[in-house]
Amino acid sequence: MKVERFEDLIDWTREAHAHLARCMTSCADRQAETRAKWLLIYLADHEKALSQTIARIAAHADAKAMHTWIYDYLARAPMQLGQKCKAYHHMDIEAISADVFDMHNQILDLYRSLARRAEIDGARTLAEDLLELEQHETMRMAQQVNRVHEM
Repeated sequence: MKVERFEDLIDWTREAHAHLARCMTSCADRQAETRAKWLLIYLADHEKALSQTIARIAAHADAKAMHTWIYDYLARAPMQLGQKCKAYHHMDIEAISADVFDMHNQILDLYRSLARRAEIDGARTLAEDLLELEQHETMRMAQQVNRVHEM
């Protein structure tokens, strides 16, 4: 998917979360370690809900902001979608956590950059709103991951 406008970026973000949810769901049943299986189930549900929230934001976003061109603002291309699922069923809790937080940090960096550099107020507000959502949800996930580690 080529990301050129905010609507493309939002679609890409929504699909990235949905893809991660599908991958984790498919691997959860094959995960031998109970705590890692619970974590995969939780993260899959969380990613699915986050994907749905992003879709709702897109449906209600300002049309002018959604059509704002952003390709000049992207420091690097976003992660490629449609890749084969990672083997989460072979990973331990630490590896699963590291992979998920790596993806979320890439998204956070992207929205942080866009929020700083956007020249149109509506586009800046949209990037800030999405950044805030991603930050909040990443913190929620971190709390749950820490609880799994404490078990």
